[in-house]
Amino acid sequence: MDGGGAASNASGIAAAAAGNGVQAGAGGERAEDASKQNLAQVTASIQKTLGLLHQLNLNVSSFSSASQLPLLQRLNALVAELDTMQKLAEGCNIQVPMEVVNLIDDGKNPDEFTRDVINSCIAKNQVTKGKTDAFKSLRKHLLEELEQAFPEDVEQYREIRATSAAESKRLAQSQSALPNGDVKVKPEH
Repeated sequence: MDGGGAASNASGIAAAAAGNGVQAGAGGERAEDASKQNLAQVTASIQKTLGLLHQLNLNVSSFSSASQLPLLQRLNALVAELDTMQKLAEGCNIQVPMEVVNLIDDGKNPDEFTRDVINSCIAKNQVTKGKTDAFKSLRKHLLEELEQAFPEDVEQYREIRATSAAESKRLAQSQSALPNGDVKVKPEH
């Protein structure tokens, strides 16, 4: 196996790990910040390991007896860095889907998985929107038919529905209003 394949796989794993969310524990923002910092350290360690693998590849490809000591030093540095990476990784709670790992093992770009998931979500969203539109159309058609058969009842239904909608809107606004009249805004994460 050439050093480029290992570097490519390690790079893909680093990209997959960096692209996924870090799950914070129940500790709140401090735990999340610590996890992000730990993830950054793991990512830096992966980058350092990739550099060491590249240097090893160069040493091995141009090996001579005089370059044996630098080769051993680089091997020892790689082992030490892999040990550091393992210790740092224990503090990370990252969930990488198996499909991403399989894509990386197959030498493919993990972004393909993301693209496929997004395309799947778009397709499901379109199906759901179609169903919603069909139900809206059915509701409209039923109301038109009911209005022809029972005009007074439909008018009463519309009044009740309008009153209920206004009450729901007022309740939602009152729950998000501060004592000074401002509206609460949810912070974005």
